[in-house]
Amino acid sequence: MVELRVLESDDWPIWRELRQAALAEAPYAFGSTLAEWQGAGDREDRWRARLEIPGALNVVALVEGRPAGMVSGVPAGQGEDSVELISMWVGPQARGRGVGDCLILEVERWAAQRGATSLRLSVMPDNLRAAALYERHGFTDTGVPGDLLPDGTGREKLMAKDLVNR
Repeated sequence: MVELRVLESDDWPIWRELRQAALAEAPYAFGSTLAEWQGAGDREDRWRARLEIPGALNVVALVEGRPAGMVSGVPAGQGEDSVELISMWVGPQARGRGVGDCLILEVERWAAQRGATSLRLSVMPDNLRAAALYERHGFTDTGVPGDLLPDGTGREKLMAKDLVNR
């Protein structure tokens, strides 16, 4: 059974544990690196600030009482009617158990409650498993080039889901 828990800034150690595990296990899946969140970057105030993004939702999934996945929903910008799904990750031990589905649905619920008309996300172009998960949930490729990848040539794949006409 998957249990979802919304995090507050005092829960930063849980977020830190999962985020560092995500960056270590799946460095190909994120724009951030583990090195950026270790050493001088591994500070309580920084982790708290990440969980205090105004209007954001930060959720962890627990499987058998243990943190197994994470996701955030963040406002896309002032005055915009879309929100973004970011920092999605499910630990290897919990994959195939519906954790990713639960996390996506929680962000969709939050987005709809905010009155958002679309939900956007970025996925690395070679992260086929994640893209397939998002496609199963109704996300489609926008065709708009995403952020430039560290290789200087590739770009993230931008996907979106219409929350009004579903």
